Amino acid sequence: MKICFVLYFITGLFFYSNAQLLQGFTATGAFNEQEITISNRWKDVVISINAPLPFHPKGKTYLVFYALPNGNSIEWTKGKQTNSGDDWHFDIQHIAAQTRYIRNADSKNNYIVAYVMAAQKSWPAWKRNTPDSIFIIKNIVDSIASIFTLFKPSVIISSHSGGGSFVFGFMDAVKEIPDNIERLIFIDSEYGYIDSMHQTKLTNWLRNNKNTKLVVLAYNDSVVIYNGKPLVSPTGGTWYRSRLMQHNLSASFNFTTVADTAFIIHKALHERIMMIFKENPHAQIYHTEQVARNGFIFSIFTTTPFNNKKNYTYFGERVYEKYIDK
Repeated sequence: MKICFVLYFITGLFFYSNAQLLQGFTATGAFNEQEITISNRWKDVVISINAPLPFHPKGKTYLVFYALPNGNSIEWTKGKQTNSGDDWHFDIQHIAAQTRYIRNADSKNNYIVAYVMAAQKSWPAWKRNTPDSIFIIKNIVDSIASIFTLFKPSVIISSHSGGGSFVFGFMDAVKEIPDNIERLIFIDSEYGYIDSMHQTKLTNWLRNNKNTKLVVLAYNDSVVIYNGKPLVSPTGGTWYRSRLMQHNLSASFNFTTVADTAFIIHKALHERIMMIFKENPHAQIYHTEQVARNGFIFSIFTTTPFNNKKNYTYFGERVYEKYIDK
């Protein structure tokens, strides 16, 4: 890492070129973006930060940490148009294209995405093998946020699959979830939820700050048989864990619930808590579909004015196709 980058990284200072390129970032692609990769600051962790170009200094800044799912690389998670012979992983999340859709819909504000990957491509495995892992996770969040200190970023910590271990790691490292954490997102990633460790922190965070939002998307994985065996244990899947989370939160917040053959939707605190559980009568695997079918867009825009103006539907047809990189 270059010394100049380390200096501004530590101090949180920014320097711009005439094109508003952030120092250390490189203009990239055809969608007016800039990126930087950090690979040698934290043990076995790689972070790719993607920001708009130009950066809007007067807009609100949202810094989204996207903790990668197990088995996925950053490039797979970003996604691209696939051709014959390409790995199928390029077409199952499309976080880059969904981010571009978000930026186009809300063009006055800044949406920065920090793709956070453990070298083992598994946050649960990385945590098991890394001493003080939870405090390293907290340091990652705090340090990346400090890059954008001048813009007072609202921090969103989002996750899919095993990436939920990153979110719970952050929660485990703090006595109370800080006020600058505006939104926590679990997209089929609630495996690590432990009521005795996480319920009180979530409750206090939601109760004490009216800007905070919790988004939980899950599907009924308890009925899935894969290779002749249950996909998850009776209490280990996201269906069980997310419903346990909702049950525990209902002790403090009044939920309204709407259910049909497709979804069970729980809402509380004027939709600041949004939990959508997909029914699964045919025992299908919807793990990545929850992301690819506009799940990331929904998780960022729900409870905002942009959700009311939407032309997308969670678990509907992809609305971001024109934003997929070649």
